[in-house]
Amino acid sequence: MEKQSFRRRAGEKLFSHISRDEWNDWRWQLRHRIRTLDHLREMFELPESDREAFQELIETYHMSVTPYYLSLMNRFDVTDPFRLQCVPDLRELQASSRCVDDPLQEERTMPVPDLIHRYPDRCLAMVTSACALYCRHCNRKRRWRNPEKFVSRDGLLRMARYIESRETIREVIISGGDPLMMNLNRLEWFLETIRAIDHVEILRIGTRMPVVLPMKITGDLCALLKKYRPLWIVTQFNHPGEITTEAARACEMLLEHGLPVCNQSVLLRGINDSHAVMKDLLYGLQRISVKPYYLFHCEPVRGTEHFHVDVETGRRIMDDFWGNISGLCIPRYVYDLPGGGGKVPLEACPSKKGL
Repeated sequence: MEKQSFRRRAGEKLFSHISRDEWNDWRWQLRHRIRTLDHLREMFELPESDREAFQELIETYHMSVTPYYLSLMNRFDVTDPFRLQCVPDLRELQASSRCVDDPLQEERTMPVPDLIHRYPDRCLAMVTSACALYCRHCNRKRRWRNPEKFVSRDGLLRMARYIESRETIREVIISGGDPLMMNLNRLEWFLETIRAIDHVEILRIGTRMPVVLPMKITGDLCALLKKYRPLWIVTQFNHPGEITTEAARACEMLLEHGLPVCNQSVLLRGINDSHAVMKDLLYGLQRISVKPYYLFHCEPVRGTEHFHVDVETGRRIMDDFWGNISGLCIPRYVYDLPGGGGKVPLEACPSKKGL
């Protein structure tokens, strides 16, 4: 039945020759990602006249699309919400005076390489720059210009020593890239090292694996993570169509191992910038017991301007939810201020009752 479901979802049976065991093997999925221009041209209708421009784009902002995520989209619809999120778009090369590489000035708040410390009680460790799928709206696109990397053991140890020296840090966010791309032995060593620091109370992992490669969420992985609770998983569903049977199963497995799952969406033009789509997304997350945490206003990152939605549109969408849908479904609509100013809420103060 699972094999039939993904064949039906793919529409043209792109993967009809793939066995169920292969399809459900995250290693097979990673090996068969779309990563080159030639492979991209096999899957999508791209004008020959744009070949050089696409080559420049992929060399500037590299690309990776998992077969699983490819199976969700209509490949021949340039407005498809899944295609928009992962297929390179020449608009990414357009210059804009509004957008910069690092609007949050993360690079200025790194006391040691790859460790961001902007808030007194928490820090963020970028343990890798690798992802299973590269989201075209990513706020760290600047890092794509370099080869994929995994922070060395020595680099991770420098982070741990810094965290140990700052007793105000009670929460460590492990991010990237996607931390679940790491070798699991190295990931566990880092989790164990950080957990051993007396003043660290909470661990958090930011990952999009449940959305773009749910096969990676295995029983063995969940059992590993469970050992380092309290550990929270923060993922990113941006569209209700991403809440598939496979994605729901991945989240359920995490929850069954005592790992709470929250969601941080990004408000994106043509993907979720309507009341109906956002409501379906929020209801869908509640059904699979994933708490909507933040809705981020898209940051002014170079190469993302075509995704930007004006603040008033976002506020109208969110304001209509107060008093009309369950409070468990409502995230905070926030803007992470350029210049490292931190997150500010954008929604109006709720005046309606019945939450």
